[in-house]
Amino acid sequence: MSVAHPIISITGSSGAGTTSVRRTFETIFHRENIIAAYIEGDAFHRYDRVEMKRVMGAEAAQGNRHFSHFGPEANLLAELEATFRQFGKTGTGRTRHYVHDDEEAKVYGLPAGNFTPWEPFPEKCDLLFYEGLHGAVVTDGVDIARHADVRIGVVPVVNLEWIQKIHRDRSTRGYSTEAVIDTILRRMPDYVTYICPQFTQTHINFQRVPTVDTSNPFVARWIPTPDESMIIIRFANPRGIDFPYLLSMIDSSFMSRANSIVIPGGKLDLAMQLILTPIILQLLEKKRRAV
Repeated sequence: MSVAHPIISITGSSGAGTTSVRRTFETIFHRENIIAAYIEGDAFHRYDRVEMKRVMGAEAAQGNRHFSHFGPEANLLAELEATFRQFGKTGTGRTRHYVHDDEEAKVYGLPAGNFTPWEPFPEKCDLLFYEGLHGAVVTDGVDIARHADVRIGVVPVVNLEWIQKIHRDRSTRGYSTEAVIDTILRRMPDYVTYICPQFTQTHINFQRVPTVDTSNPFVARWIPTPDESMIIIRFANPRGIDFPYLLSMIDSSFMSRANSIVIPGGKLDLAMQLILTPIILQLLEKKRRAV
């Protein structure tokens, strides 16, 4: 953590919806004239697509059929922690972009599955914003969570997470349903070991719960819409959260526990704006006073 160079970290699994949350933050940053440096979690994968496939095959040949991007061996977690640490001390660092598909390939001029070159963060950033798989991970070798001033989890119930992943990977990446299911199964041990524990390290969790039947996510024809969902917002420390204000501003919301509020799915963006804008501005006020 650093008062002078704050870090916001958004953590969620593949298909959780962290990219949508990022867009809400971008709206806040634009409105408040905040300059942010961005890290996409995929930038700190260890292997490009071809090399990852080769390493997975080699691991499988040795009996390890669960090698995945969710685990530490497939990622540069020590380097990610070092980047967080460097930014916290100096406001500097570097990142790159992983080219996911042919559309991005046109933008970056590289084949899908490759990384762009490492580039430094913009000068005079107000804060660092991370969005990816490991923004609050703690292992025997790294503790990324301790460097982030605000840690947020994006956590759909697991069947909804799988539905979102299946539909995304089929529509934008050209994968078959069977291929996506194989990926889900391969990642499961790392999901349990490295992804789920992060949501006890977060300050706020946004969990989307569908109000329609998602019993078999592998045959679902549609992703439940926001109007077919509720959002549970859990605060690790509810002290200072003005729940009466939130309840008055968000129609049909209610408290489910002393630290949790439930809102209609279509009100997620509004709720995030109401909750996160003051938190971000407080970070920047502390930064202003420190420098």
